[in-house]
Amino acid sequence: MANLLDINLNRLVVFVAVVETGSITAAATRLGLAKTMVSTHMQKLEAEVGSNLLVRTTRRLHLTEAGTQFYEACQKILQDTENAIAQANSNTRQLRGKLRISTSIDYGASVIAPLAAELSKQHPELRIDIIASDHRVDMVAEGIDVSIRIGRLADSSHKAALIAPFDEWLVAAQDYFPEGLPQVPEQLGGHSIVGLSVLPNPLNWTFTRVGFASVSLRFRAAIMANTSLGVQAAALAGAGLAVLPDYALKDDIASGRLVRLLPEWSLPGGGIYAVFPASVQQSQKVSVFIAALKQRYS
Repeated sequence: MANLLDINLNRLVVFVAVVETGSITAAATRLGLAKTMVSTHMQKLEAEVGSNLLVRTTRRLHLTEAGTQFYEACQKILQDTENAIAQANSNTRQLRGKLRISTSIDYGASVIAPLAAELSKQHPELRIDIIASDHRVDMVAEGIDVSIRIGRLADSSHKAALIAPFDEWLVAAQDYFPEGLPQVPEQLGGHSIVGLSVLPNPLNWTFTRVGFASVSLRFRAAIMANTSLGVQAAALAGAGLAVLPDYALKDDIASGRLVRLLPEWSLPGGGIYAVFPASVQQSQKVSVFIAALKQRYS
């Protein structure tokens, strides 16, 4: 039987990273180590525990029966260790280490970056990495602690916390309707829209109102953009109608640069969510970040 004193417990972190990312190379990227070092850790760990934990194929690593049991135990050990460290530090509000946040480009620039600046001032030993992309990232493979997703959340194996709901507004430039604003959805027929191309159906919208039948319209595409900022800029320039979250429009509405159309009618809306891997217990850093983000909408 292997003696605990003969096992380098740091290798448990490497082993869990290899299992969760599915390869030596991905684990090395996640941990910031050389691929050869990760491979060496795995070889030595198997020697230390006295059992084969992984079956190596040309494409992917697979757990042996012993490896599956050992992985489950390692997860619990690491989670208990993180909890113990958090408990030991519970008498201070100071956060330390790295927090990796994934977000869209627009939301990252307008909300997450300013919030990160505030948290950095409050917690000087906290390092925040913002990974901004309009393409969904593999949270486990990329070592993401929390991902901000906006819209209607798809089914996922990850956990999610609702930060805040939002409404979607149909808007146009101030002078887009020189002869008067439309009063019912049917009057929008034939108008072009600036579509957000990352949406599943950026040209199809359904309007609802209490006491009225819902109205579904398909608009012509004037311009397609893959960011909300691009859609907003084109709408401000008079390129067409646009559907955007209310939180992104309030300044332009207040200044009169954009006009909200059909305010009595509702569009589907959505939510701002903080998503994190189900296999990882929510850390104190993630909890503080989520609480700070919710505070912005309270």
